Amino acid sequence: MSRIIFWLALVFLVIFAVRSKIREAQKRHQQQFREPQQPAGGGARSNEKVVAEAETMLQCAHCGIFYPASESVQARGRDYCSAAHATLPAA
Repeated sequence: MSRIIFWLALVFLVIFAVRSKIREAQKRHQQQFREPQQPAGGGARSNEKVVAEAETMLQCAHCGIFYPASESVQARGRDYCSAAHATLPAA
């Protein structure tokens, strides 16, 4: 009878330890997503700032590559990724 109690207690302790480790890992995982790490470059940036700094992407009329709108070269009513593509004849 004492062996049965010993094995039941051992199984209970193992289950308790495993569940405890799982809960601890879940808490760390949730904290990681709630508190984003600061970028290596310096100051803290919130998600709102990152979204506010997102830039519109355009597609080059010649090669089809996507690039930021601030780098756009416009010619003949179309957007191009570089001045070289803007000067090429239309296909």
